[in-house]
Amino acid sequence: MQLSIVIPLLNEAESLKELHNWIASVMRSNSFSYEIIFIDDGSTDDSWKIIKQISAEDPSVKGIKFNRNYGKSQALHVGFDKAEGDVIITMDADLQDNPEEIPDLYHLVSKEGYDLISGWKKKRYDSVLSKNLPSKLFNAAARKTSGLKLHDFNCGLKAYRKAVVKNIDVYGEMHRYIPVLAKNAGYSKIDEKIVQHQARKYGKTKFGAERFINGFLDLITIWFLSKFGKRPMHLFGALGILMFFFGFLFTVWIGASKLYKLYHGMPNILVTDNPWFYIALTTMILGTLLFLTGFLGELILRSSREKDRYRISETTGEF
Repeated sequence: MQLSIVIPLLNEAESLKELHNWIASVMRSNSFSYEIIFIDDGSTDDSWKIIKQISAEDPSVKGIKFNRNYGKSQALHVGFDKAEGDVIITMDADLQDNPEEIPDLYHLVSKEGYDLISGWKKKRYDSVLSKNLPSKLFNAAARKTSGLKLHDFNCGLKAYRKAVVKNIDVYGEMHRYIPVLAKNAGYSKIDEKIVQHQARKYGKTKFGAERFINGFLDLITIWFLSKFGKRPMHLFGALGILMFFFGFLFTVWIGASKLYKLYHGMPNILVTDNPWFYIALTTMILGTLLFLTGFLGELILRSSREKDRYRISETTGEF
């Protein structure tokens, strides 16, 4: 199979039939063998009903329904797991991603050998203050942190070589950083392509302003994981030893100062009346806690991570 098109969605009943017809038309005109996988992330409208109707009419359409809303990353995770195509395309279900871009994305991966091609919505139809400006700041921080020179990390329209999606783990809310996850997994041939962005035709966006706060927090997380994810002791252990060492030096200095004053008959004060005593004690305790954090991190890495991050209530089509 040439193509798997993975489409996560939440309450997009109005756009699904139009999106399917548009994708099917593009696939037929390019003679692609393909599958479309809709992942219903706990919709409360008629999205799943429509997906089942489309699947009954078109055997290339498959559907997965979560029993509640787990998030886009979990939807992509299961979509990647089920995809059978040589090239996997992801896109949003709100008609803001143009299916006419799919053939070019496919050829960049299949013919030119790219591991991942990320869409770049250079011209956007979103609000400048609520989306465009925060998005530019977010992408600039992601470029600086990751070293990937992409303009639009969060674009839903992307193309992947099959090996990439089978060897990365999209969890939490890390769908924003799939190119970074791919790079950290050893896939270096990553580029971008300018794609057409369209104004939303139905409904409203499912993401609020909090997504940018979460995005920056996730960026810090993925930076940490890429640097120290496999060696937490190198960070926490080093910081712990350093703080404990400085605390110990403070303690030695306090003790030496007290002995000096006693030896020379100078007025002396209780150790507990010296503020440096509490600074030294706090520093040593923090150092010990940091070291233990690194040690626990190493133990956690050696235990298996829980994989059951979502529950599927129903499927349609043949997987």
